[in-house]
Amino acid sequence: MSDRITNTAEGSYPTSRSGRPSKVAIIGAGAVGSTLAYACVTKGVAREIVLQDIAKEKVEAEALDIAQGIQFTSAGAVSGSDDPEICRDADVIAITAGAKQKPGQSRLELAGATVGIMEKILPKLVEVAPNAIFLLVANPVDVVTYCAKKITGLPENQVFGSGTVLDTARMRYLVSLETGTATQNIHGYIAGEHGDSEVPLWSSTEIGGVPITQWGATLDGGVFDEAKRERIAHDVVRSAYRIIEGKGATNYAVGLAVQRIISAVLNDEQRVLTISPLLEDWHGISDVCMAVPTIVGREGAGRRLELPLTDGEHTALKASADHLREVARGLGY
Repeated sequence: MSDRITNTAEGSYPTSRSGRPSKVAIIGAGAVGSTLAYACVTKGVAREIVLQDIAKEKVEAEALDIAQGIQFTSAGAVSGSDDPEICRDADVIAITAGAKQKPGQSRLELAGATVGIMEKILPKLVEVAPNAIFLLVANPVDVVTYCAKKITGLPENQVFGSGTVLDTARMRYLVSLETGTATQNIHGYIAGEHGDSEVPLWSSTEIGGVPITQWGATLDGGVFDEAKRERIAHDVVRSAYRIIEGKGATNYAVGLAVQRIISAVLNDEQRVLTISPLLEDWHGISDVCMAVPTIVGREGAGRRLELPLTDGEHTALKASADHLREVARGLGY
């Protein structure tokens, strides 16, 4: 039996494609899942937010804690359960549940354990919400997304990963610290794997319309030369490790990033985000899920934008794709 508390105040919410009140389901009530639920509630993303997790007491407690504060938000209803039935007819299903890395466990072993979880939970989720947009968040997200696409058999627009939306935000944040400009005026992307082989697309990065390589002096009196760009790229990759070392997990920024993706879907924003969809002949790269700038709206993953790439960027992205494909093949996909 799930706890449900409904706000009596009327909010303004997106509707589902069928015209029903909008509903978001979040699978996994850990640090990321519960923070995502909180972010969705505070932003008024949907009329109904549900949390599902096999840990019954944990998921009901997280949902109740959030629900008791909805009078201070525009949210409508929050509930939690260990029963996948709670996800029925959801418009978006965000999957944060995954295996925890054990001491000495390799990245491939971790991927295998998480994919094993997907093999167990996805068939039931597709059964209760066959028209939902499935947003994978569990790491390694690109490989997990590719396997999820194969497991579900759903159209490619319906299944995609959170990709490098967070990495892109981290890059823009670090560039803003160097220039003193607002992150909203920094336009640039990180593509490829959400992980060590990701590729910052510096050649197309601009600040207020000015190419980053032509920006001029930064706040420290330097310039955006190769050394500074490499340091920023390194710091982006290291950010998660630094946060995990300090507090055990990343949850706030990723929760906000995934909430941003969900909003783009429910509001049909046609927003360009570096999600991780299935690629077919994107700059010659095929049969892999990895992050590229993609138009996101009500139908999910739309057009993959083919930004101009330097030879170095193209080579690095092909290497990232090869790595991800190799991991998926090692798992039998």
